[in-house]
Amino acid sequence: MLPYNKNLKKFARELRSNLTEAETFLWLRLRKRQVKNCRFYRQRIICSYIVDFYCPAAKLVIEIDGGQHHSEPGMAKDAERDCHLADLGLTVLRFSAREVFENTEGVLESIHERLPNPP
Repeated sequence: MLPYNKNLKKFARELRSNLTEAETFLWLRLRKRQVKNCRFYRQRIICSYIVDFYCPAAKLVIEIDGGQHHSEPGMAKDAERDCHLADLGLTVLRFSAREVFENTEGVLESIHERLPNPP
């Protein structure tokens, strides 16, 4: 089991109730084991981070980045976060919100490639 900050539970619940449009759009394609029969969680707490989507079977984190992630401070913060998650043995995939809408099949293919084959 991955470590998590229990103090973030309430905030994670709020985020699950208020997904961005891009997160909602992608969630409709990931939920209910639609991709390789793998289960995804949304707004999952890992350490002191809340990741957009997490698939435990693949140790895969998916992040949907809005505009704030494209600034220099945002990119530095994301790099630090990704490094910490990688130290836990997790793979992080990042997609822009625009990419989710404009290249949905490409995004899903990238995710599909990193998931284990179903038994």
